Amino acid sequence: MRVRLPSAPIDLRATIITCCGVEQHFSRPFGDYLPGAFCCVFNRFAFTFGKANVEIRPYLGFWEFRASCFWHITNNLRATKIVLAANVFSRYVNCNNELFMANILSLEKQTAVIHALAEGNSIRSIERMTGIHRDTIMRLGVKIGEQCAAIMDKHMRNLECRLLQLDEIWGFVGKKQKNATAAERRDGKGDVWTFVAIDATTKMVPCFLVGQRDGYTADCFVEDLASRLNARPQISTDGLSAYVDAIERGFGCNADYGQIVKEYGSEEIQEQRRYSPPKLVRIHKSVIAGNPDEDLISTSYIERQNLTMRMHMRRLTRLTNAFSKKRENFRAAVGLHFAYYNFVRIHKSLRMTPAMAGGVTDHVWTVKDLIEGAK
Repeated sequence: MRVRLPSAPIDLRATIITCCGVEQHFSRPFGDYLPGAFCCVFNRFAFTFGKANVEIRPYLGFWEFRASCFWHITNNLRATKIVLAANVFSRYVNCNNELFMANILSLEKQTAVIHALAEGNSIRSIERMTGIHRDTIMRLGVKIGEQCAAIMDKHMRNLECRLLQLDEIWGFVGKKQKNATAAERRDGKGDVWTFVAIDATTKMVPCFLVGQRDGYTADCFVEDLASRLNARPQISTDGLSAYVDAIERGFGCNADYGQIVKEYGSEEIQEQRRYSPPKLVRIHKSVIAGNPDEDLISTSYIERQNLTMRMHMRRLTRLTNAFSKKRENFRAAVGLHFAYYNFVRIHKSLRMTPAMAGGVTDHVWTVKDLIEGAK
């Protein structure tokens, strides 16, 4: 595509384009300025940006842009925007013939967006509140969420968690499992389960894992949990059979393990109350391994944590159209939630963050600290 050159010289040698932390410096020679309509002509040059091979060269008074990926051009009265390689390369020429970069969110705006996401706001509601485009919000959330998972992995080490509760929470990506075809399931659509562990004393979540509700995911989750602990824990789970083998493989004889199974009544519920929880009939506790204290075999805290997840993650809200469309976006959202929960959000009963109660950090993090730590 060709764009008419402006009528005034533009010195591009100081221009820097940043994408995903990678800087592209325009340090090549740009030739001499020519009179009239051909005043801003520079020598042909090419570079690789992301997955795109971009070439820029003069052509009869035009800038000719070529890229190996998708690109488009938008014109309005004040500026011409050239977007190359699926928005990884952009440049503006404004009405004053000055070259400037595409808008990059300030730290304050990033903080506002991440704070709203972590508190359970939907992407479109954040767009309405901040004026930031939903695609920008999505990209920022995924980027920070992935880095938050790395922060969790780095800091949640050598923990003294002695009373753990494990559970898994259901969600879905794209569509529910029963509505997804075999090809869509291979593509990541359908049901998704998040395995979560919580320390009943400090309310800290040492690790999580997004996957399927099967033995393989349970094995990976428990092995990761065991690698983060220094103490011998007492573990409580529900009756999922995959936990028995997983805990034996992950902890061996270095854990006391008990299961609790709750039975609910099957009485008919009126239509207006069909989402109300059924009546609890009885509770069965059983010792599986070691010597756990039966009075402490419980999943109450982890079940309350499941509610916290659904309240603070719009993707997990019941009866919503805000569900995740991509599995990687779901993982990033879970990573953001648990980093915010552990390091930023003050627990009401503890009067400090779970990470402080667990000895992982000595101060309350802010959302800005979370963003800067994710860079």
